[in-house]
Amino acid sequence: MDEVTGAQLIAESLKAQKVDYMFGIVGVPIIEVAMAAQAAGIRYVGMRNEQAACYAASAVGYITGRPVVVIGGSSDRNQETAGAFQEFPQVEACRLYSKFSARPSSLEAIPSVIEKAVRTSIYGRPGACYVDIAGDMVNAKVERSKVSCCPPPPVSLADQGSVTEAISVLKAAKTPLVIIGKGAAYGRAETVLRELIEMSGLPFLPTPMGKGVLPDDHANCVAAARSRALLQADVILLFGARLNWMLHFGLSPRFNPNVKIIQVDLCAEEMGNNVRPAVALLGDISAVATQLLLCVRRDGWKYPSNAEWWSTLKSKIAANAKISKALALQSTVPLNYYTVFHHISQLLPHDCIIVSEGANTMDIGRTMLNNYLPRHRLDAGTFGTMGVGLGFAIAAAAVEASQNTGRRVVCVEGDSAFGFSGMEVETMCRYSLPVVVIVVNNNGIYSGVDSETWKAMKQMGELTSVAPPVSLLPDARYDEVMKAFGGRGLLVRTVEELRSALQLSLSDWERPSLINVLIDPSSDRKQQVTTTVRSTCL
Repeated sequence: MDEVTGAQLIAESLKAQKVDYMFGIVGVPIIEVAMAAQAAGIRYVGMRNEQAACYAASAVGYITGRPVVVIGGSSDRNQETAGAFQEFPQVEACRLYSKFSARPSSLEAIPSVIEKAVRTSIYGRPGACYVDIAGDMVNAKVERSKVSCCPPPPVSLADQGSVTEAISVLKAAKTPLVIIGKGAAYGRAETVLRELIEMSGLPFLPTPMGKGVLPDDHANCVAAARSRALLQADVILLFGARLNWMLHFGLSPRFNPNVKIIQVDLCAEEMGNNVRPAVALLGDISAVATQLLLCVRRDGWKYPSNAEWWSTLKSKIAANAKISKALALQSTVPLNYYTVFHHISQLLPHDCIIVSEGANTMDIGRTMLNNYLPRHRLDAGTFGTMGVGLGFAIAAAAVEASQNTGRRVVCVEGDSAFGFSGMEVETMCRYSLPVVVIVVNNNGIYSGVDSETWKAMKQMGELTSVAPPVSLLPDARYDEVMKAFGGRGLLVRTVEELRSALQLSLSDWERPSLINVLIDPSSDRKQQVTTTVRSTCL
């Protein structure tokens, strides 16, 4: 009889479902699970914080198409309700936040439960699943059994009549716009979307993690005129993006109150959230884009490049570029955000993966750090969760190292954001992951104070009473944290120092680097001007 332990069965079941990476912090009773995973051919990355481990796993899921399955250890079955160590209703708690949450009823059930968890995570709208493992199952033995790998998610097409209607709505538009969301990136729709955009001649706008599905420097990209494009578009073709806070809910005053939305999404429940679509196209993003492309090609239709709408957008792009350039070319010390990002953007390889988090750091970085390839931008996304950056960077670097792609991973952080998961630089050093971390340090959350002001405040009384709640320690030496673990740490104050430090870091493939860029604590993003589209009801 071919017997294995529960830990081995878990690991082999995960590997059978094409799970190649595991991130975590081990402890009783799941140490053996991590060891068994390595023996089964799964790469295990030990993190310093469980949150960062989940962030890393979610990034791998986005990059590879295998979303998160959380394996959690729990008390022995015979100790339930007896007050066992850390006894908690984990399955019930996780059910609120996951697509599937279960504890295998027996060792024999482990392979099928893990297969269902993986299958559920990738079918329909992707999402995390949870599998609870009782402590007494880990080392117990059972006859080896296998469940075959779940098939790829089925691909669904939109109703052809709705596709024809969508094309009619697009043709009638005077100021059309395509929005490319994260769902298009996850759905591997880059090839067909590029052909659709170029054949139709439509302007497009990527969401933050939709950047790179088409290159940010594409002639049809109007990201530099985002506010104007959203405000004045009369028809929007929405690919895999939600009309949530990141797109101002699709509502006035940021959107035309009479805008017609053509919504393309994999999730039926998403249709009509906040704005009722003029046309709803339910199906796989790539498949539906192909349906639309076939219609455009058949009809020979193309939005005119000399339309007034294009002139309006190009004029706004030029005006915004002029403002940003003026800020970027300032070289006074301390530096501002725009100067820092301008020089970073000049030096980054086009194929690098950019990880970004923070407040102003992430917002300004979205506009100034271009992406040229799909799934090469990872940031805080819909929840705006701080602390994701280093976990994301570790995940991306682990994937790049295992695939030997030769692509760099660059993580651009605000100083506040870095503080959430800063100890993960030890993880980078331990695994020799050559991540380049750039901390844009303004001494605070949104804004801080300089060292002289900080000294003056200390004379005014107890800092807990007088220091602004958004302030952090001025000129904190985050670069020394990296140095402490054997990585490269660099302190930067000037443009010349920044360029030299980044070039040196990008040339080093042996260890991670952290560039601590001290900027003006009062530096801010340029002000946005919001206008309103007037409508008349008859």
